[in-house]
Amino acid sequence: MKKNTEKTPKASARDLHAERILILDFGSQYTQLIARRVREQKVYCEIWPCTAADADVRAFRPRGVILSGGPASVYEPEAPLGPPGIFELGVPVLGICYGMQLMAHRLGGSVAKSAGREYGRAHLGISRAAELFKGFAGKGRARETVWMSHGDRIERLPPGDHALLRTLND
Repeated sequence: MKKNTEKTPKASARDLHAERILILDFGSQYTQLIARRVREQKVYCEIWPCTAADADVRAFRPRGVILSGGPASVYEPEAPLGPPGIFELGVPVLGICYGMQLMAHRLGGSVAKSAGREYGRAHLGISRAAELFKGFAGKGRARETVWMSHGDRIERLPPGDHALLRTLND
């Protein structure tokens, strides 16, 4: 029997925690999936409740924030709004489902009940080219199949924002 004399490779010098992402959970059934996808990109992330305090979020020093979906409507009286200073951190913020509607609502846009509820399979059309979607339209498809569960829609984007994607129900 030959003894293994090879040394174990050293861990990467890259600090895994330096590029941390904070995911604020607004009650989505997909929050763990979001975290898994971030971690598959070898990026550290943590999931916190949407009730996290501003001071705690600042102390965490995220390099980006993801606002999850959830069952609420932003115009309901008791809608969760997350930490008030989240948009003043100077880092990218990605809103998914409710998180996107919350961004529109808090940044000067408007959200309203949709004429038709989206539930299940939907087709998401890329309406404006962006580096983020490189490779999608290049496959000869103008649309991506996604799964939705929405009863609200963004009526008006915040000043300076523009839509990159649309569904047929927008």
